[in-house]
Amino acid sequence: MSTVYLPPRLFKRATLSLAALALLVLMVGVAVGVGELPIPLQTTFDSISNKLGLSAVPVNRIHETVIWDFRLSRALVAACSGAGLALCGVVLQCLLKNALAEPYVLGVSAGASAGAVSVVVLGLGTGAVSLSAGAFTGAFAAFVFVALLTNGARGGSERTILAGVAASQLFNAVTAYIISTSANAQQARDVMFWLLGSFSGVRWPEFSLVLTVVLLGLAVCLWYAKALDAFTFGEDAAASLGIPVGPIRLILFSITALMAATIVSMAGSIGFVGLVVPHVMRYFFGPLHRPLLLASAVAGALFMMLADIVSRTAIAPQTLPVGVVTSLVGVPFFAVILYRARRSA
Repeated sequence: MSTVYLPPRLFKRATLSLAALALLVLMVGVAVGVGELPIPLQTTFDSISNKLGLSAVPVNRIHETVIWDFRLSRALVAACSGAGLALCGVVLQCLLKNALAEPYVLGVSAGASAGAVSVVVLGLGTGAVSLSAGAFTGAFAAFVFVALLTNGARGGSERTILAGVAASQLFNAVTAYIISTSANAQQARDVMFWLLGSFSGVRWPEFSLVLTVVLLGLAVCLWYAKALDAFTFGEDAAASLGIPVGPIRLILFSITALMAATIVSMAGSIGFVGLVVPHVMRYFFGPLHRPLLLASAVAGALFMMLADIVSRTAIAPQTLPVGVVTSLVGVPFFAVILYRARRSA
């Protein structure tokens, strides 16, 4: 009987892929099982297997309803959101050559929040402009604002962060003004909780949308992985290799804005995922962007599902906004990066 031989590199990739898939499946099962009504891991997998037509195992009706109507869609949206935000962080850190770049720090999340709140509270474009479209408009406006402040300026790394802080303050002020002047008490409470990050209201339609957007974003980023490798050495180096710098930057910025806006429109402004995950994955997988993008997407999905689990269990029966959990991890990490940058300067 002949055996199939795999080169060491392919064997390593296959092993890592299987391990990542197993971790994702296990984390989804854990996320579905945690809550006021604990659901055994085996019950979750039996219910999914039954739904896919792979088995016919008897499952408790209440458990099955909780799994399919509430928790599974929430866990999958959290996974897609984490993957998307991590991809945004990888791309922005490369294009801006800034270790602190990510949608939250650069004001993109604040811009998306302002756009989404304008649609919800003010009713702008009702019937024609969806929540995601409003969030995308706000996110792109934040990108333009940061680009205008940093265009042609020296010391781009520091100026980019300062421009991002200014964008965050501006769009957060716009959001606060809209809520203060136009929202009723219930709207204000719901919007403020949503802005801190929450997956409590997401269902299967939201999963379909965010999955499509994140898969599209991943495909575009992988397509331009070699261009991202070239951007690591600067735009002049990329241009010398024949890479059309301007069009590729526009495409990657646009897909980043699209992913960030879609996630914000569903789950609110969740910070620091795009900062923490790419740096950790870069430490393990190196600077080449093809493996880095894939690893960051998987790690981002795992991190966000874990953060959602903590948000539901830390102060049970109440729910802690998931953005608070990610900030508790991200702020110390942010401080460490700033300290290391200061020492190396």
